[in-house]
Amino acid sequence: MTDAGSSRARYRRILRFAARYMAQAWWYELFLPRIGLGRFAARGRGARFQRIARNFHTLAVSLGGLMIKVGQFMSSRLDVLPPEITRELEGLQDEVPPVEFAAIRALAEAELGLPFERAFSWVDPTPVAAASLGQAHRARLTPSDAVDTGFTDVVIKIQRPGIDEIVDVDLAALRKVAGWLTRVRVVRDHVDLPGLVEEFAHTSREEIDYLHEARNAERFAEDFAGDPRVGVPEIAWERTTRRVLTLADVTAIKINDVDALRAAGIDPSEVAAEFATVMFDQLFAHGYFHADPHPGNIFVTPTAPAVEGGREWRLTFIDFGMMGEVPDRLRRDLQQLMIAVAGRNGRQLVDSIRDVGVLLPSADTAELERAMTALFDRFGGMGFAELQKVDERELRDFAMEFGDVMRALPFQLPENFLLIIRAVSLTSGMCSSLDPDFNIWSAIEPYAARLLRDERGGIARSFGREAVSVAGIAARLPRRIDDLATRLENGRLAVDTPRLDQRLRGLERLARRILAAVLFAGLLIGGVLLRADDAVLGTVMMVSSAVPLLYALFAGVGRRR
Repeated sequence: MTDAGSSRARYRRILRFAARYMAQAWWYELFLPRIGLGRFAARGRGARFQRIARNFHTLAVSLGGLMIKVGQFMSSRLDVLPPEITRELEGLQDEVPPVEFAAIRALAEAELGLPFERAFSWVDPTPVAAASLGQAHRARLTPSDAVDTGFTDVVIKIQRPGIDEIVDVDLAALRKVAGWLTRVRVVRDHVDLPGLVEEFAHTSREEIDYLHEARNAERFAEDFAGDPRVGVPEIAWERTTRRVLTLADVTAIKINDVDALRAAGIDPSEVAAEFATVMFDQLFAHGYFHADPHPGNIFVTPTAPAVEGGREWRLTFIDFGMMGEVPDRLRRDLQQLMIAVAGRNGRQLVDSIRDVGVLLPSADTAELERAMTALFDRFGGMGFAELQKVDERELRDFAMEFGDVMRALPFQLPENFLLIIRAVSLTSGMCSSLDPDFNIWSAIEPYAARLLRDERGGIARSFGREAVSVAGIAARLPRRIDDLATRLENGRLAVDTPRLDQRLRGLERLARRILAAVLFAGLLIGGVLLRADDAVLGTVMMVSSAVPLLYALFAGVGRRR
């Protein structure tokens, strides 16, 4: 098959997979519940998720490219996605089939302009890691290069041959799928999917430029210069090009290898807490963060003697192809959001969400504030393990009560937010896998307290703002009470009950659909009975029954999309 033919086949295969499971999701999650078969649809949900994940795993491994990136993201969402999905996809972190060494060597030698024998003292033909966009081989620098760089043992990261074309095809397919999903109103109103795909395209193209990655690594190292918690590999610039990256070998214990951590005398729960803190520092202090912190990109490196704080290990980051920046204004808004979460303050959280830009200014947030307050009251402070013990019916009831509120609000994802969500999601999933009792609230609280102390005026200023706010409310209270009394006297008091109105409209639609169903049954049965005596009239009645049937099945579909 020609390269063009192979690209077309790849493109069509991705679209067929997406279309198939989008249709399946519509059938089980929208259509069946609409006709009263929600329990039937829920009965096989676990097996259905597992089957979808297994099929996607097969697709991603066979295609490689950006499909692996999608699977890696989902496999790390231990805190959100069901285990049926994460278990099936977790192998995508490491089990990407390698490219044959001859092809990799040819590409690297063409890039470096030298045969391996002159560029390096030794190169291991067996890859130490095979990723979706490239693979890595251990090697040793020549004595002269080792003197210049200060290290001998290196890892050479080499792009997969033809990866540029593969990325182009995958992005075209993702754009097509995003176009399909944008036609669904609930998706279109909440997410700018085409914009997200373009942001993903930008980061993906940066990820296959190894000169860009090398500069990212040096900038990241500067942010943590002198910080004993974090290690970063040095770059061998003389052996680095756009498609070949040579850096110091810093291989150590993989962060998710719990058995190896314990064997080295390292407590995985301490690693989880430190990892969360380091990621928070990147996001909220430096404003420059590692956006792909999956297990293959983080090592725990034993140190001797102990580093500051008594720890005998540090976190070593690799693979800086996907990095994100948080502008100063957004970083300040995110800091306020974190303080609101730590304080379990539903109103402040909603205000912070609006300031960040996730919630459009036109949104009516009264119900969202109530939902956040209820969320904090019931589930605030719970870790991943504790949430798993909560009665499933209680979680389902909470979701049913507030699900409509969340879906009705006009959300959007501002620029740069996709990578932030990815980094936080991977961090949360990683910490939960290291320590099932890990409590993200406990990790946030000390960090938020530090942010409060660092604000100008310290905590006293926060209390001052709150006091001014309370004083303002108290000053306006007599006038508002007098206005309320006047409205009552004049009969002009109106009560806005959006939830009640919404439920009443739902009952009206249900009543009309029930009436349509009864009419359908009457026409159909009457037509069957009359057909023996009057074939024409009976047939007309049976055919006419299709109209109320269609109404009963599909009424409201357009409004709910």
